[in-house]
Amino acid sequence: MSADPSPRGEPAGTSITDADPRPHVVVLGAGFAGLAAVRALRGAPVRTTLVDRHSYSTFQPLLYQVATGALNPGDITYGARGFAAHTGASFRKGEVETVDPETRTITLDVGPDLHYDYLVIANGVTTNYFGVPGAAENAYPIYTRAEALAVRDRMTGYLERIAATGERRGASVVVVGGGATGVEMAGTLAELRNSVLPDRYPELDPSEVNVVLVEMTDKILPPFAPKLREYASEQLRARGVELRLETAVQEVKPGSVVLADGSEIEAQMTIWATGVAAHDEVGKWGLRQGRGGRIVVGGDLRVPEHPEILVAGDVGVIEDDPLPQLAQPALQTGQHAGRTIRRLVAGQPTERFRYKDKGTMATIGRGSAIADIAHGPKLTGVLAWLIWMFVHIFALLGNRNRILVSLGLTFRYLAQRRGVMVVGDPEDRAPSRRPA
Repeated sequence: MSADPSPRGEPAGTSITDADPRPHVVVLGAGFAGLAAVRALRGAPVRTTLVDRHSYSTFQPLLYQVATGALNPGDITYGARGFAAHTGASFRKGEVETVDPETRTITLDVGPDLHYDYLVIANGVTTNYFGVPGAAENAYPIYTRAEALAVRDRMTGYLERIAATGERRGASVVVVGGGATGVEMAGTLAELRNSVLPDRYPELDPSEVNVVLVEMTDKILPPFAPKLREYASEQLRARGVELRLETAVQEVKPGSVVLADGSEIEAQMTIWATGVAAHDEVGKWGLRQGRGGRIVVGGDLRVPEHPEILVAGDVGVIEDDPLPQLAQPALQTGQHAGRTIRRLVAGQPTERFRYKDKGTMATIGRGSAIADIAHGPKLTGVLAWLIWMFVHIFALLGNRNRILVSLGLTFRYLAQRRGVMVVGDPEDRAPSRRPA
């Protein structure tokens, strides 16, 4: 890889942005990739500014636990400003409106423009509805904190209405997508139906509550080994989840899901857990995009046409080596982006990114999970579940969050029938489509 003494050809260590002689690095996004990049730049001879539309970072792998009432949103969020201060960076809260690579200027919806010498784009992706009619208006994604709360409020609101009115109709839920999020959501909902509803909502017959998982391919959890997929399918069916494989969704209506074969499933709530794409705004930044709107980068994560711009996490794609859109690739690309900037500032050549696959995990429910450990065993059952618990709790930011999540998950899984479900303000409304 090449070495650039500075992004505009000035001597290394100078800045074009203001009187501060250090190069200015702007990192867009306080997700896994963005925080990893900021952490990698700690102590470097640069000024770093972290930008996010929210003042917090969300631990996305546990959003479904917020959506199903085990955790409060504050349990899995961490202050972005505090993180920035701890790593020697500054923080700007704002939504990015424009990025001009020619003038190296970022316009936010609030406050003055930002000028950068190096830019790390790590603002993640959003839900992809694949053009399915009614999906954006009627389905509930769980990709952000606000969306998880909308799912929780919808579910709580419907159950409370049944309790108040004596309505005898069930509360069928359709989960679209057989990836980790869809499987974890369906398994958790089925367990709540089996263990919590009889005590909390005696007005509702649990047998009338159907949980249906719809997947357009012939298998769930495609990245996993066949025996792990089979175990997950068996565990879902044992909990009463109906699997509809090789089934595409044709339309999502307010109270039902229409399948490609013309059949229709009643659904008081449809959860959309399949597919992601870059935010629409990214397409206006003048950068080359690939499938799903992901920004195309070279092997060192730099944009070939604008080598002072690096892309990390789900929003970027290495042209000749696409990575899975998971937490580990996001963390590792964020770290590499920060290290690459350190090398550029020092006048050193960049290095190609090498992904270290550590494996992947998914939980189906209480005492049931699968773990595909790279270069190691393929685990199922209680051991895989305990590893899943440990890894997720350890990965959280802040001891407070680790303690609260440990307690919340302990109550959910070890004292499930008596565990207290976190509830919010019951609402029966269409979900907001604005990214949160």
